[in-house]
Amino acid sequence: MTVADTLGRARQVLSVLASPTLRAAVVSDGHLDERTRRSIRSFDWLDDDGPDAEVLGRTARDLQRLQSPAGLLEFARIERMPAKDAERHGLSVRIVQLVFERLGGGRAVSEPVLNAAIAMFAADVSVVRRDAVDLGVLERTADGSVYRLVVGPP
Repeated sequence: MTVADTLGRARQVLSVLASPTLRAAVVSDGHLDERTRRSIRSFDWLDDDGPDAEVLGRTARDLQRLQSPAGLLEFARIERMPAKDAERHGLSVRIVQLVFERLGGGRAVSEPVLNAAIAMFAADVSVVRRDAVDLGVLERTADGSVYRLVVGPP
């Protein structure tokens, strides 16, 4: 299972259910325009006989696993933070919030502990930490050795 494949397939199924055109194409033999026909041909969970129960069952089990407490282990760490501040800032803040949800929001942590926790989510620890400090989400001691969450989890 890859998270991208599982979530992509789940998104396709939801799109079919939400779209009367796609739903009619999958459930019945309605008239299909070329765009709809191309979309349906790309679905790996749909064959000439209809929905593939085995593939959809596997996808459902994968989604359940992603919702479990161990689901976080299925996601890859962010190897490259977005270059644009507007995109990166929100991501940095969310990473720091997740870290402190796990470490305890009101607790002060040393820089090595914070770095190790951030590194589980993102490769560029210093960018995440710096963004959070610059945005006022984290405060640090003058020597930069201890950090505390200022803005609590959402």
